[in-house]
Amino acid sequence: MTPRASAILLASRPQGETGAIARLLTADHGIVAAYVAGGRGRQMRAVMVPGNRVAAEFTARPGTQLPFARLELEQSRAALMTEPLQAAAIQWVCALAAAVLPERQPYPALHAALDGLLTAIVVAPSARGWIGGLVAFETLLLSELGYGGVPPPAAADWPAQMALLATLEGQIAHYLLAGDRRDVMGARRRLTERLARMA
Repeated sequence: MTPRASAILLASRPQGETGAIARLLTADHGIVAAYVAGGRGRQMRAVMVPGNRVAAEFTARPGTQLPFARLELEQSRAALMTEPLQAAAIQWVCALAAAVLPERQPYPALHAALDGLLTAIVVAPSARGWIGGLVAFETLLLSELGYGGVPPPAAADWPAQMALLATLEGQIAHYLLAGDRRDVMGARRRLTERLARMA
């Protein structure tokens, strides 16, 4: 693994008194789980937000496969965590990627698609500007993991896009999030409920 890489922070969980285990999606190495010293501290609070793009510097730890990571913020998406719809979208796509992608297996197209979708969620004035990207990301994810074929036709109007999301939700729940990963679908339901209110 290269010692430094640009990554999307997908998730983190507490480890010890002040540390955190981060799940980071890199273009060349896929998901990398790493220990972040001080990851729950005040200085790192704004960095350790799902959806943020970070520069990660990895250091191998002797006797274990879990490396240390030092993270620096490249692009923050933390401000959107106070916006219910955008926060739900970011939480969903990050939780989905963290739950279904295998560690240390590169998916450069998925990394690029997720980064583009997160950027669209940040800059678009409404969900109409990024819902097509969400459909494309979910379709690509299913395809990359061997459960999809030809992407669905582009849907120009809102009801058609919502129908595509409903179809994809069924496929994701059936193929990717069955069994003990099913609780991740709660994030998807929160997102679709908020999107439905826009109709």
